[in-house]
Amino acid sequence: MGEASEPKRKVRYRLYIDESGDHAYNLLDRPDHRYLALLGVWFRQDEDYVPFADDMERFKRDIFGPRPDKPVILHRSDIIGRKGPFGSLKNSSIQRRFDEELLGVIDRARFTLIVVAIDKAAHQQKYASPDHPYHYCLAAMLDRYSGYLKYKKAIGDVMAESRGKEENIQLAMAYQKVYQAGTYMFNQEHHQRALTSGAIKITKKVANIAGLQLADLLAHPVKQSMLRQKGVIHEPASAFGERLLKIAREKVNRHEFRGTVDGYGAIWL
Repeated sequence: MGEASEPKRKVRYRLYIDESGDHAYNLLDRPDHRYLALLGVWFRQDEDYVPFADDMERFKRDIFGPRPDKPVILHRSDIIGRKGPFGSLKNSSIQRRFDEELLGVIDRARFTLIVVAIDKAAHQQKYASPDHPYHYCLAAMLDRYSGYLKYKKAIGDVMAESRGKEENIQLAMAYQKVYQAGTYMFNQEHHQRALTSGAIKITKKVANIAGLQLADLLAHPVKQSMLRQKGVIHEPASAFGERLLKIAREKVNRHEFRGTVDGYGAIWL
């Protein structure tokens, strides 16, 4: 008899998340405060994430030159404000090259996108003691992520950017609660079979994590696109924003057979 074959190693994924908006229940008469969106991108770690991370570093090196001791971190607000190394984007030719190459990096990347948005005013009116909106969105996102992993017979973990000591503690507890007790939709077994860890990974911006930078770049424009679809806002996206959204729409999570996006890749709470 031949030797027993080793069990097939499961494919591993990682979900990178960022938010657009804030979690506080104040100034809810203003759309920029009323709506919070949590955006996630997940990658197969070996096959897809490594080539993407390499591509992103090549892009930054081509635009800004080699910076081994002080890497450029792509952060949307810094790019718009032309802060730090992004001051060079005041030069229109460098700006155009930056835009074109960045869109190419995102277009070539193989990832799945999910966005969960919440109307905090409606949520507060509906419940006497409303859940923390960020954590409510996180639970909805983890339900879909774990479902995707189970369907693919894969496993994965989750990484978020550090948001402050108290916020990090609350986020870690919210993730742990989903892992240990489940959500309104699924019990803990749904998540424990898919997630490799009962703890979320929280990383500082200076760590230069490509997946977190991608989530940061996409969170605001994707949220604004959802708000336009709901008729909440009416100002159109910029020309660059429209091109970015066109690429993003091709990456959105959807039902495997029906191709449905609502409830799978775009969740409105």
